[in-house]
Amino acid sequence: FTSTLYQACARNEPVSLQTVLERGVTKEEVMELDNNGWNGLMVACCKGFLEIVYGLHICPYIDINHQDNEGNTALMIASQAGHIMTVSYLLNYYPGIDTEIRDCRGFTALIKAAMTGRTDVVAALVMAGADIHAVDSTRGRCARDWAFKTGRYETLHRLRRLNMRPRAEQFCEGYVPEWPELKERVAKAISQKTPREKIAQQIKDTFGFRLPRDPVDNGVLDHMVRMTTSVYSPLISTACRPLCPTSPPEIGKKRLAVQELVSKHTKKDLEESSVCHSNGSVSHIIPTIHSAESIATTCCADTERRGSMLSTKAAATFISRSMGRRNSVFPSGCIPKINVDRPTEATPKKEKKKKREKGYLEPPKWKYKEIKDEKKKDKKKTEKEKEEKEKKKKEKDGKKAKK
Repeated sequence: FTSTLYQACARNEPVSLQTVLERGVTKEEVMELDNNGWNGLMVACCKGFLEIVYGLHICPYIDINHQDNEGNTALMIASQAGHIMTVSYLLNYYPGIDTEIRDCRGFTALIKAAMTGRTDVVAALVMAGADIHAVDSTRGRCARDWAFKTGRYETLHRLRRLNMRPRAEQFCEGYVPEWPELKERVAKAISQKTPREKIAQQIKDTFGFRLPRDPVDNGVLDHMVRMTTSVYSPLISTACRPLCPTSPPEIGKKRLAVQELVSKHTKKDLEESSVCHSNGSVSHIIPTIHSAESIATTCCADTERRGSMLSTKAAATFISRSMGRRNSVFPSGCIPKINVDRPTEATPKKEKKKKREKGYLEPPKWKYKEIKDEKKKDKKKTEKEKEEKEKKKKEKDGKKAKK
């Protein structure tokens, strides 16, 4: 058992961390630093200890914007390391996190992620409100310039795509599920073609080359991808529930953490503005907000086989179900009790294979199998001959002994 909070974070021991937080911590213990000026949260962000990062958000005296000896914050460390889930939890569960803090060279978390080619992290930071036009203090370059300078072309392409669609429309109520170009395409296909157009189409189909290419913007494949990730999709009903569908993520728009949403809006407002999936349909008003704690409580009354990682109800209201309990394998929220009983009937014996009758076709044998069978036959033959020789020898010795 680790005695300090820093040791529990450095050794990736969430149970020890929970025990330390339950007994109570002081400000000095929370701000324990190593030689680099890192606290326990920074160490967990560097190594990608997701459960530790999530468990620390209920820790008092935690300073999310603490800077080490070189000016790095926990967000900078996680962004540079490319831990996308850690970055997402920092942005969503740590109120007051500042994405525009700079280190000793003037780099922000977004610039560091762009320099190292962390494409998903760059997208998460941009959609969380990070300034895409911020430049460093040494060379005056922004995240796009650094991505081009370091050869991170995939990150550069992702930034361009995000600028083309700065707002995630599929996560809001105003998104239209129907494909906009469907009516036009159907009308074009149904309309009668002139003889000239028919001949041109035949020549194109005969002599044209169909090369693989990327999906067309606003095409059918693009629309299908956006539809499967939208508020109206049944696929996201098992993964998330948007709290503010009227205010989707957007480039340059600061997103509020879960604690800030709870403190800013009443429970009734969140219930009315949230989206719930039921029976394949979407309803905008739900009677109650189910937390991970309530889900675990309703499924099992035994407290020994049930346990939530979190203790505060306000923080546990909108957490993901996989982080809301120690065991994320079983969807029921508790560890099932397994009873082992002996079967009443005896286990049936395995029937022997019947020999194939002659005259029927048999599957061919592989050469290695024939050689293996021959070796087995030779081995049995030699063993049998050896046994017969030993038997004859014993009979001779018995006759000599009688004489």
